[in-house]
Amino acid sequence: MNQPPSGETEATAPTPGAGMAADIAEQPEVLAGILDRGSDEIAAVAARIAEYRPRSIVFTARGTSDHAALYAAYLTEIRLGLPAGLASPSVVTVYDSRPDWSGSLVIAVSQSGGSPDLAQVLAAARASGALTLAVTNAPDSPLAAEAELHLDVRAGHERAVAATKTYTAELLTLLLLIEGVRSGTGRVDPAESAALEKLPELAHDVLDGSDADELAGRYRFAERFVTTGRGYAYPTARETALKLMETSYLPSLAFSGADLLHGPLAMTDPGVPVLAVVGSGPGGHAMWNVLSQLGRQRADVVVVGAADLPGQTARLRTPAVDERLAAILDILPLQQLALHLAIGRGENPDAPRGLKKVTETM
Repeated sequence: MNQPPSGETEATAPTPGAGMAADIAEQPEVLAGILDRGSDEIAAVAARIAEYRPRSIVFTARGTSDHAALYAAYLTEIRLGLPAGLASPSVVTVYDSRPDWSGSLVIAVSQSGGSPDLAQVLAAARASGALTLAVTNAPDSPLAAEAELHLDVRAGHERAVAATKTYTAELLTLLLLIEGVRSGTGRVDPAESAALEKLPELAHDVLDGSDADELAGRYRFAERFVTTGRGYAYPTARETALKLMETSYLPSLAFSGADLLHGPLAMTDPGVPVLAVVGSGPGGHAMWNVLSQLGRQRADVVVVGAADLPGQTARLRTPAVDERLAAILDILPLQQLALHLAIGRGENPDAPRGLKKVTETM
């Protein structure tokens, strides 16, 4: 019979997934805190960037934060009309190359701010003449110290190893930043503010009304997943795949809807669940042909979004909002799905094997 660790009784042993569940549940409060208390800080940084007038914006990140950075890259090119890209830290740390980032803004995104490779990228960027910004949940971290500018995502302590509330906090912080740069004043346009103010309540409603636990029961014995989306939804697909892999150890492949049609579609069949994030804007409309082709493959398709679409097997309903905001809401029931799947499969998503909260890479 397995015994609890020394000094811990069965009555006090933490319930598997309790930490991740608490982190997920706190997200409406975290979003409200960013809007209430973080907006002045974000506006000041956005005004500084608008004054700097970067010729391009380059992001660097790892893991979950890499998906937040990808979302911000879409925002940059669509909302600012500036070239954006994701820098590979290995170019600096492994190959000892020093790209010319002069005139650019280089943004490092990291929950912990503790990975040495991201700090080295910022140091190289500053040396080449770039303006640098760190977006972290750790204002006292080495990454924050390395950057000229810093934004705290204000998510508070995250209990589980798998990131949830820090991810949505990064998304909202980056959204406010890019929209503030777009306005030229650092402040989000009033018309945008009205929609943003509704986010915490919408997030609460999504979490409260989700059928993710029932869906987890359906897919408890799945052997792998495919996740897909286009535009602002593509980072959501990638983050979902990561959550499934790190909490349930389920092989999960993420594709943009367009890339899915260029070959990987052939592997889909009724035994491979496809989680399709389908928004209410151009990116979502671009997924309709993808869903039609998945239907012809008789794939088991779960649609995440507001609309009922032909060919879906099941759905996780989220509100019909601008796709920029949808990225913050659509991930919520998918986080819950990862949580319930892990617990249903006998795993503890709070402490995935082989992982720790701060991952240091070079």
